[in-house]
Amino acid sequence: MSVSFEELDYCPTPIGALSLRRRRDLKLDVDVFEVRLGDESLMTSLFTASEIALARLGLAALDGDAPFDVVVGGLGLGYTANAVLESADAGSLIVVDALQPVIEWHEKGLLPLGAVLTEDARCRLVHGDFFAMAASAEGFDPDTPGRQFDAILVDIDHSPDALLDEGSESFYRPEGLRRLARHLRPGGVFGLWSDALPDDVFLARLKSVFAEAWAEPVTFHNPLQDKPFTQTVYLARNEGPVS
Repeated sequence: MSVSFEELDYCPTPIGALSLRRRRDLKLDVDVFEVRLGDESLMTSLFTASEIALARLGLAALDGDAPFDVVVGGLGLGYTANAVLESADAGSLIVVDALQPVIEWHEKGLLPLGAVLTEDARCRLVHGDFFAMAASAEGFDPDTPGRQFDAILVDIDHSPDALLDEGSESFYRPEGLRRLARHLRPGGVFGLWSDALPDDVFLARLKSVFAEAWAEPVTFHNPLQDKPFTQTVYLARNEGPVS
């Protein structure tokens, strides 16, 4: 039996105090891992269906021959990255996170998926500003500037309109999305997690940049509210190769 509550780490960051907590949910009889930024809840292991769906839907939308090269923006508790690695179609994975402590939680084994990610030779955890990398010509692989990928999957902000840091606002505008698209191969897929219901305004922006774009609602049971809850995975595909 675990202790009922434990703060595993606490540290200041440029965007607020970051803490990793573990608590015992007696009703469900499980340990729950939670990440908070200041007074705001960032993520919980209590429900992860949409984070996993981001990876599975993103890879399923890819055409062409595997293995695929994938970027995940936002490491968090590791559920999206782990779902990528669970796919036999995944050839390589770069996971970018702006918060070094989050990477260290996995490297130190403080989180259940830490060993899975750090011991998989296909996976590399990179400390960096995902949004700055997306806007740059160099992109996401520090060892291979300008490298392109088959899929870029992002779970950082709460939604395109609910941001952790206002500095990422331009990423969700057409010009920011066009910069991101440069890092995708022809036919490559961009996936974005959102805590909100599908937004027609953001979907229209995606359609103005990519060859195809659509929203996939993901509904699951929220044990905190004891009712169904719907989040969204946005998907968009680059123009395919010239035949």
